[in-house]
Amino acid sequence: MKGGRVAIVGAGGIGAPAAAALAAAGISGISLWDPDVVELSNLPRQPLYGAGDVGRPKVEVAAGRIRARHPRIEVTAHQIRIDERSAPLLADHAAIVDGTDGIAAKALLNEAALALGVPLVHAGAIGLEGQLTTILPHRTACLRCLFVELPDPEEMPGCQQAGILGPVVGAIGLAAAREALALVDGREPALANRLAIFSGARVAWRIVDIRPNSRCPSCRAG
Repeated sequence: MKGGRVAIVGAGGIGAPAAAALAAAGISGISLWDPDVVELSNLPRQPLYGAGDVGRPKVEVAAGRIRARHPRIEVTAHQIRIDERSAPLLADHAAIVDGTDGIAAKALLNEAALALGVPLVHAGAIGLEGQLTTILPHRTACLRCLFVELPDPEEMPGCQQAGILGPVVGAIGLAAAREALALVDGREPALANRLAIFSGARVAWRIVDIRPNSRCPSCRAG
């Protein structure tokens, strides 16, 4: 599976625990993509960072921590934002883990994964809830199968407005790592054509079967 490398886009609340879990599982390579620096507010929910890292690039700190704990793993750090121009750099990976926090970024990753033919573990969380699904390009439902019309980003509350609970993003990040590890191992991921929804209030998972949508504007699986 292309050397078993996994791209983690967004090294925050979801991406940081996903990266730590994949490294602990012995994956051969991880590439981290995030333009941001560590902020004090990140520390309660992003386990790869400490108070002394505030102001430093997230990807550099995360890569350094992973290398120190797992020196055999090849880790690359990219302090850039994935956009239409940089998305082709994700091609040489067995899987992409979505650790972004905005609908526009998630839609862009969906389009990139479909174009490149690279499986995408879509993941997101806000408040007390999170969700994830694994997208196998042109085989399973993609993000736009679920959201034919994308919500207006201006009308969607962000983490600043709705808040975010550390254990919720941690649970989503670990589940995303499990899906990515299945892809690296050549196994069918558990969440292909299934949407997993996590409730932090009830500390419970709910699984919803999904399927390709013939009205999807992005993929041809329907």
